[in-house]
Amino acid sequence: MDGFIGEGASAVAGFPTIHVVSDSIGETARAMAQASAAQFGVTNPKVEVLGKVKTFEQVRDHLLDHARFHSEQLGDSKILVFYTLVDGEMRDKVSAWLQEQPDIYGVDLLTSAIEAISQVSGLTPEATPGALRVTDINYFHRVEALEFTIQHDDGRNPQDLTKADMVLLGVSRASKTPLSIYLAQHGYHIANVPLDPSTEPPQQIFDVEKTRLFGLMTSPEVLADIRTRRLGNARAVAGEYADLEYIYRDLERARELMRRLGCIVVRTDKRAVEETAQEILSHYLRNHPSPADMII
Repeated sequence: MDGFIGEGASAVAGFPTIHVVSDSIGETARAMAQASAAQFGVTNPKVEVLGKVKTFEQVRDHLLDHARFHSEQLGDSKILVFYTLVDGEMRDKVSAWLQEQPDIYGVDLLTSAIEAISQVSGLTPEATPGALRVTDINYFHRVEALEFTIQHDDGRNPQDLTKADMVLLGVSRASKTPLSIYLAQHGYHIANVPLDPSTEPPQQIFDVEKTRLFGLMTSPEVLADIRTRRLGNARAVAGEYADLEYIYRDLERARELMRRLGCIVVRTDKRAVEETAQEILSHYLRNHPSPADMII
């Protein structure tokens, strides 16, 4: 079975493998497959990818092989395929062929979106597979943003805090680094500063514009659970770190500093990184619209 990329066991019995077919690398369809599976309680679906396809015959033979495998090994020839084919001629052939296959259920993920954009804008699509990943100025901007963010993680190089697009503040295990990396991948220069009861924050933090400062806040109970799991067997020698009373003091001191700074406070507890990042961006972009030449 060439083109296989295993995504782990499904959480729901009988949940189908999702076959992805693309004339690029299949990341768009993979993301859609995962998002769709999550609606059924499956957060880690099994996905098989056939990428960089060049011909209709390649797609047809691949899907027939898998349908035959399902029939022989599982007693059920039904298979599900999500496809993103930018090449119009090949997409039309695949779509017409799938309509004739009673046991292959195909979902075209691009056609409706492309046609809608074309109708509204009056523009003609370029039909270039992988266009989203073309190495252009935005690519180098994102690489630069990632480099800056890594160099300014966990309070490093505080002299550059005023150069950051955003500065994230928070106590230990408040999701500073994951959020920083996620935002950097979208082209933003991020610095993050840990808040610790035993140390003072860098003085440069008071020079950062308030609309660029974001305080990350979570509940004591959630933080205690995260820190306990983080400590593992070391809890016996560092138990205070995950102690609720210590955490209450830790968070209260952080809140007091955030009030002094006038920064925007964002909750991170029980939220995905993407969800928290979108809230941060919504605040940030009200005051700092993205440059016209940067597509995020």
